[in-house]
Amino acid sequence: MATPAQWLEGARPRTLPTAISPVLVGTGAAIGAGVVAPGRALLALVVAVSLVIAVNFANDYSDGIRGTDDDRVGPLRLVGSRAAAPAQVKRAAFIGFGVAAVAGLALVALSGQWWLIAVGAVCIAGAWFYTGGKRPYGYAGLGEVAVFVFFGPVAVLGTVVTQSGAPSPIAIVATVGVGLLTCAVLVANNLRDIPTDAMTGKRTLAVALGDADTRKLYAGLMLVPFVLTIGAGTRSWPLLLALLAAPVAIAPVRRVLRGADGRKLIKVLQETSLALLTWSFLTAVGLALSGWF
Repeated sequence: MATPAQWLEGARPRTLPTAISPVLVGTGAAIGAGVVAPGRALLALVVAVSLVIAVNFANDYSDGIRGTDDDRVGPLRLVGSRAAAPAQVKRAAFIGFGVAAVAGLALVALSGQWWLIAVGAVCIAGAWFYTGGKRPYGYAGLGEVAVFVFFGPVAVLGTVVTQSGAPSPIAIVATVGVGLLTCAVLVANNLRDIPTDAMTGKRTLAVALGDADTRKLYAGLMLVPFVLTIGAGTRSWPLLLALLAAPVAIAPVRRVLRGADGRKLIKVLQETSLALLTWSFLTAVGLALSGWF
């Protein structure tokens, strides 16, 4: 039976910046539009965090029963390590989905954006079928596309719409940056797992591209958001604050381009998550201030 510490590790709390970041940016955009709605922002955060924890458990379950995690370099997987029964991990995933659904319904009711119920259902289905079902799209090299869509435009704009209504063009540009940096987190993870994923038939984009091209892809994903920042800064200078996140992003890019592999990429993964969170926080501040300048 898994210990509480193992369940906590299985939830992968270090991935939570991917949940927090889009809510930060979306809330910053809403404040920049003149709306301060802390209750709705909190509900959006509960939805995002619950979904990320749920998808972590769902991946643990689905990869575990397929044997993909039997020889893993990264963090503990509950099913793959035999620390918890598959049924227990599956139940944990669905509890997370349930919490996200309840918080999402409350947010929809407060905002009156009832069409978002359909979006939420698609998000939950996308989270489950990433590695679940007979034909998981995460095994077909489509994980990065889904991560970009769900953690970028869907999460950021969903946060904006439920607080202040239609997003500004600058907020839409910011969704691209969040999506790309979140993709970089996934690419760093999949770069580390190329050897084991290739052996088990998990054909991620990293497996399809190979080691060298995956490293180039990672660097590009980390660079483009800062280019977008410069472009957006010509429209509203407070957005240039996000350039202060560049030093945080440089270190993991250097490690990847210099050939970091195996356990060394665990540090890259952590640094990439920090870069995402830092860029998103500073972008959120810039968006909030843009209403004043």
